[in-house]
Amino acid sequence: MQFTNTLKTVFLLVLLSALFLGIGYLIGGRSGMMFALMMSLVMNFGAYWFSDKIVLAMHKAKPINQGDSSGIYEIVKDLSLSAKLPMPKVYLIPGQMPNAFATGRNPQNAAVAVTEGIVQILSKSELRGVIAHELSHIRNRDILVATIAASIASAIMYIANMLQWSAMMGGGRDDRDRGINPLAMIVTIILAPLAATLIQAAVSRSREFMADDLGARMAHDPESLALALEKISSPRITRGFQNADALSGAQSAFVHMYIVNNFRGESIMNLFSTHPPVKERVKRLRALKQG
Repeated sequence: MQFTNTLKTVFLLVLLSALFLGIGYLIGGRSGMMFALMMSLVMNFGAYWFSDKIVLAMHKAKPINQGDSSGIYEIVKDLSLSAKLPMPKVYLIPGQMPNAFATGRNPQNAAVAVTEGIVQILSKSELRGVIAHELSHIRNRDILVATIAASIASAIMYIANMLQWSAMMGGGRDDRDRGINPLAMIVTIILAPLAATLIQAAVSRSREFMADDLGARMAHDPESLALALEKISSPRITRGFQNADALSGAQSAFVHMYIVNNFRGESIMNLFSTHPPVKERVKRLRALKQG
């Protein structure tokens, strides 16, 4: 499963790159294409390099040190040693919404954060499964993968916006002179950003499946991670928390980082979701247990 998801990630990134290059070829503006790519790389590199500080500050996270009563530090330390990973910084986020995430540009500069809510509702074995999932994101360098996907996707959207403004400002005649088909330009403006968003979301979902698989193996307990996912995504647990704490205020910008997106239901919009359906994740984890 791990190898299959790795191949899927590579394929999706290649597809995203091909889409970007195809749009550049279609509009014939190589200089504009390169400018868009450079702009997106600069913006996403900044987000990648400083992501840990930004996201932790936005969530008002507080450091957890060794000996803390929650036992989270010891779980992180034990799993890090077992996985031969550098010990990440550990943080506690105020608020009752149960969730967790990992951040940091590489394993040497990583952090794991959990909410007060998730500590309260999960057993120690379930917390261990969740933290193993987050350490898997660190081991798989998923922040880097997400940054690459975001850089290409944002470049595609930037080019589509350039085309849109060009059309609005009367660039149609110039485009025809350069051999650009007006219909192709309209299709590009509408469909390219949509395709980029879908591919970027698919990359994120494949990395979540990988983190589930590796995390279950790291903790030697697929069932505990499955139970944790069921608990923290349960409407009975999350109802009433969505507008009540600090996590809600940061959800729009950072929901892709959480172990589950418990702010939206499962529907046809899953195509745009950064997380696979919890039912599918649980099904795969229990198949791993049986296997």
